[in-house]
Amino acid sequence: MLKDGTYAAWYKTPLDQGTGIVHVADGQIWGRDSLMTYHGSCKVDGDRFTATVSTKRHTEGRVTVFGVYDELTLDIEGTCPDKIATYTATAGQARGIVLQGTLILTEQPGAAPEPTGQVTGQVPAFDPGKLPKLPKRPR
Repeated sequence: MLKDGTYAAWYKTPLDQGTGIVHVADGQIWGRDSLMTYHGSCKVDGDRFTATVSTKRHTEGRVTVFGVYDELTLDIEGTCPDKIATYTATAGQARGIVLQGTLILTEQPGAAPEPTGQVTGQVPAFDPGKLPKLPKRPR
């Protein structure tokens, strides 16, 4: 199931490939990569999802993975059985080009475990004598 959260995105077409960041929350989807921003809506039905996403260029430079097209409306269909989603997307403005992609849910780091055997907040004094010794090497 495509869960609300932040995803690392990888995508490719026969023309090029790219990476970006995608956010999903409350039926909305948005994100960006090095050339484009994207936003739209998504629907989740079990492990399957669909989305309609509009793109807009924010940085001049090389062509996008759809070639010379900067502003597109993508129709996306995919599956997400766990934390990794796969999808395909097409755009009416770039007929015949199919984008294939992967979304990987990013996990928020948990709280650092408390040190054992020490009082919280106390850092032991640095003792260089406790550092490992490097082996002697012949010259």
